[in-house]
Amino acid sequence: MSNKQAIDVLNIEAEAIKALIPRIDEEFNRAVEMILACRGKVIVTGMGKSGIIGRKIAASFASTGTPSFFLHPAEAFHGDLGMVTCHDIVIAISNSGESAEVVNILPIIQRIGAPIIAMCGRRKSTMVDHAEVFIDISVEREACPLGLAPTASTTATLAMGDALAVALLSERNFTPQDFALFHPGGALGKKLLLNVEHAMHSGEDNPVIGRDKTVKEAIFTMTEKGLGATSIVDENGILVGIVTDGDIRRSIEKGHQFLDEAVAKIMTPNPKTITKEKLAAAALHLMEKHQPRPITVLPVINEKKEPIGILHLTDLLRQGVV
Repeated sequence: MSNKQAIDVLNIEAEAIKALIPRIDEEFNRAVEMILACRGKVIVTGMGKSGIIGRKIAASFASTGTPSFFLHPAEAFHGDLGMVTCHDIVIAISNSGESAEVVNILPIIQRIGAPIIAMCGRRKSTMVDHAEVFIDISVEREACPLGLAPTASTTATLAMGDALAVALLSERNFTPQDFALFHPGGALGKKLLLNVEHAMHSGEDNPVIGRDKTVKEAIFTMTEKGLGATSIVDENGILVGIVTDGDIRRSIEKGHQFLDEAVAKIMTPNPKTITKEKLAAAALHLMEKHQPRPITVLPVINEKKEPIGILHLTDLLRQGVV
C-alpha cells in the first residue's frame, strides 16, 4: 500500500510540473525581461514552505548570474525592508496569494518603488493585485492525501523557479567559466579556474639538469626534488628532453654502466609540455590522453622554451582537478 501511495505522489507531482509548460507565456517572458533589465538585485520572499522554496530559487539565481537573495517576510516587516531599493525586483511567492506576512509588506515595497513579480496559485488574490507580473504556479491537487501539506504546489514552484533561472542564464550567455567563478570551491571551479602556474613546482623545487650531466647526477636531482622526473636542458637552458624514474628502471635492465653515461642518452627527447597560463584541467587531459601510454609529469615552459616548472599528476589530484 505504501509503495502505491509513493508512486501516486510522484505521478501527481510530475503532472503538476507538466501543467506548467503552457504557462511559459508572455507573462513569463515579461518577468525575464524585467529581471534582465534590473539594475539591483532580485529579492525573493515567501513564508513557510514557500519561503524554503524561495531560498532555493534565490540561490539558483545567484549562482547562475542573477544577483539575488532571500528576504524573510516577517523579518522584513521588522526592519529588513531596508534591504530593498527602487532598483531591485521582488519575487513574492504564495500558493494562496493571501499569506499575511507577505501581503503585509507588499504595499511598502510598492512605496519603495521595487516592481513585484507574483508567483502564485490564484490570479484573483491580494498578492497578485499588488504585482506587475503574475506567474501561475497553481496545481490541480496536492500529492498529500489530505490535500493539506504543500507537496505538488511546492514542487511546481521550485520547477518554475528553475525555469526562470535557466531562461535568465541563457539570455545572459552565462558560461561554465562564469559558473565556476561563483563556485571556486567545487570540482567544476577547480577545473575551470585553476591554472598550471598554481599547481606546478617551480624555483628551487623544479628539477632541471644539463644534458651533459651523467645519469647518476640526474638520479640525485630526481631524488632531491622527489618528483620522479627531471627536465633536461641544453647549454642555453632550452628544454630538450625529460628523464623519469621509468626511464631509469628500463635502463637498469641493461646493466649499471649507464649510470656514468650522459643523461642525454636515456632521456625522452621533445617531451610533451605545457605553459603556466593553461588550465590545470588541460594539463590533466594531456597527461591522460598521451599515447602510447599516459604520462604523470609535464615540464612547464615559457616562451623561450625554458623549463620554468614541472607538474605532477598527484598535484592535480591533490587540488581536486578530476
